[in-house]
Amino acid sequence: MGKKAIPTLVWLIPLLPIALASAIYFGEVQSSSFIFINRFTQLLPDTFWAWLTFFGNGWGVFAMAFPLLLLAPRLLSSGIFAGAVAAIASTSLKSFFDLPRPAGILLDGSFYRIGEPLLHRALPSGHTLTAFAVSTAIYFSIDNDKRRPMLLIFVFACLIGLSRSAVGAHWLTDVLAGAGVGMWCGLIGAALGQHISDAQLVPNKIWPRLIAIAGALSIYVHLTQIMDLELNLPLQYASIAIIGLTLIFFIKAQFVKTQ
Repeated sequence: MGKKAIPTLVWLIPLLPIALASAIYFGEVQSSSFIFINRFTQLLPDTFWAWLTFFGNGWGVFAMAFPLLLLAPRLLSSGIFAGAVAAIASTSLKSFFDLPRPAGILLDGSFYRIGEPLLHRALPSGHTLTAFAVSTAIYFSIDNDKRRPMLLIFVFACLIGLSRSAVGAHWLTDVLAGAGVGMWCGLIGAALGQHISDAQLVPNKIWPRLIAIAGALSIYVHLTQIMDLELNLPLQYASIAIIGLTLIFFIKAQFVKTQ
């Protein structure tokens, strides 16, 4: 088994959160579980949950992970593949199920909400799906003997999922389904990332340059759009700085001869 091999049984793990989501939905405790989490999470400030939500936004997580273009391009590549698969899965599943969100069913004022009300396309939570996809892809792109400390990345992904109920955007079932599907997307991303040769990951090759172009596009997006909530504007400005600095070093690396 290779250093970055994905154990076969790992592909079954996503069934656990999906099964729990089904139990909550068909057990008719969807509203009560959401209300409980939504109220409990108010113990922490809005900014905390808003910023966590930012890391589930595709553009947000891409920006924050962008320095990996120079530090660990394979990890970033796997994350990008996972994010692309996650975007397709999220869009397809949301359109297929087309279920109402909490604001589309519950009375206004019966739960806490940050930002404008979102009414439709609940299942799955796209932010949770993206968070678990990228986390899984990065985790399984690391050598087996270095993975254990990286388990904390899934704790962060769980908090991102929890933030979607905290801001009033998603049911717990949406979050759990997003986690399960996201892990599958991440496993696919990690598997795809393993097929890129080391020679194609150096800065002066076409693939890293395409990622750099995407980074420049990301700067434009962060400048012209609000990522979910206005509370996230400081993180958007930080993202612009992170991408800009990385691009400066990336351009400098174009003039360094590889061995």
